[in-house]
Amino acid sequence: MTSSDMDYLTIALPKGKLFDHSVRRLAALGYSAKGLSEDSRKLVIANEEKKLRFIITKTADLPTYVEYGAADIGIIGKDVLLEENRDVYELLDLKFGLCRLMAAVPEQFLKPKLSDYAHMRVATKYPHVAERFFHDMGIQMEFIKLNGSIELAPMVGLAELIVDIVETGRTLKENRLIEVAQIAPATARFIANRVSFKMKFNRIHQLVEDLKVLTESEELKCSK
Repeated sequence: MTSSDMDYLTIALPKGKLFDHSVRRLAALGYSAKGLSEDSRKLVIANEEKKLRFIITKTADLPTYVEYGAADIGIIGKDVLLEENRDVYELLDLKFGLCRLMAAVPEQFLKPKLSDYAHMRVATKYPHVAERFFHDMGIQMEFIKLNGSIELAPMVGLAELIVDIVETGRTLKENRLIEVAQIAPATARFIANRVSFKMKFNRIHQLVEDLKVLTESEELKCSK
């Protein structure tokens, strides 16, 4: 880490559904930059006055940027952290972007027990999460990694089950899929590089504390 790097706080933000909410949370605390948008063509967006740098990454890549110090901190879904299993500090549950990781099957394949699906194929974007889940349940499965349209796999005979993340479950219903197991809830998490957390402790710790207060106030608003 160079002396120039020490002057800046580099924040990784994920493309997709968490981006806008992440930007709003940070902006409410004064962490923003001109031109910070998901479709920006700039690879690094800086706020020179406040010594901030923002990088926008694919969701699956974000923990890697933080682990290796290309970003000091970042915001990412718990589902990605579980799948990528990167060596980062998970400092705060930001409580937004609530989804759940689950297993589902076509309604015509529904069986009485989860163990009845043993030795079948599972299509998923989360092969490591899925394998750990079924292994812990004592169920041997075959896992097929896909990057999109997971619901298509059972329709065309590629797999009997899927493991995916859902928010409302509407897509499952539209594709006549039934949830048979909930694996884990997933919300947005605030993470940090281990070295950066030590070297820039005061700045990162203050941001964590401010985010805690803001998150609690957002929860109070939602509960009213």
